[in-house]
Amino acid sequence: MRLLLIEDDDRIADPLTEGLGRYGFTVDHVRTGAAGLAATATVPDLVLLDLGLPDMDGLDVCRSLRARSAVPIIMITARGEEADRIVGLELGADDYLAKPFGVRELIARIRAVTRRAGAPAFTPDGPTQSLAVFQSASGAQVLGPLALNRRTREVHLNGRHIALTPREFDLLAFLAGDPGTVYSRQQIMDTVWDPHFFGPTKTLDAHVAALRRKLGDPGWVTTVRGVGFRLTVPSEQGACEAAG
Repeated sequence: MRLLLIEDDDRIADPLTEGLGRYGFTVDHVRTGAAGLAATATVPDLVLLDLGLPDMDGLDVCRSLRARSAVPIIMITARGEEADRIVGLELGADDYLAKPFGVRELIARIRAVTRRAGAPAFTPDGPTQSLAVFQSASGAQVLGPLALNRRTREVHLNGRHIALTPREFDLLAFLAGDPGTVYSRQQIMDTVWDPHFFGPTKTLDAHVAALRRKLGDPGWVTTVRGVGFRLTVPSEQGACEAAG
């Protein structure tokens, strides 16, 4: 997924570009509104727009972009007042994120905006594979026989409650956020643990092993050698073998 970042402060733009790049995004960075408008001649998948630009107000950039394109726009700005948010959204921005913010929150906003825009779900390695995924009446995410409720932090498999530790639940919930997507070890550590976690990465392997054991089938969390892990719904045959 190609993003256009319009941000004049390199202290924000550089780590943001690096962080998004680690999650598989391609980021084109420009520092002025004029350069941003010129760069959208080749329409990006989404625009990240700062409001405090040196040559023109970001609101004017938003207005100009919206007049000629339906490209999704997320405003990222230090202006956190309600009036600024309302104006930005009324001018056509799809979302508004006040600084400071984390890369994980921004990625969640990007996913939400692209879903609303009807674009295919972004994954680093292409479209997400087709899985039996839907929301139950209780608000739980259902993947085949697995039901995961983020509100109550409960997991059920074939109707049976599965007791997970807080970290195991967070790991499962992260992988289930985009089932079928391959997440690198670094992405998982940054999100489920912390970007500044300096402990041994073997802790991830230990949690994956525990999750597989509790779910009763290693096929739920598959290893992509040299890359990372992904969540899949095991085949009926594999599930039956695990149950037996």
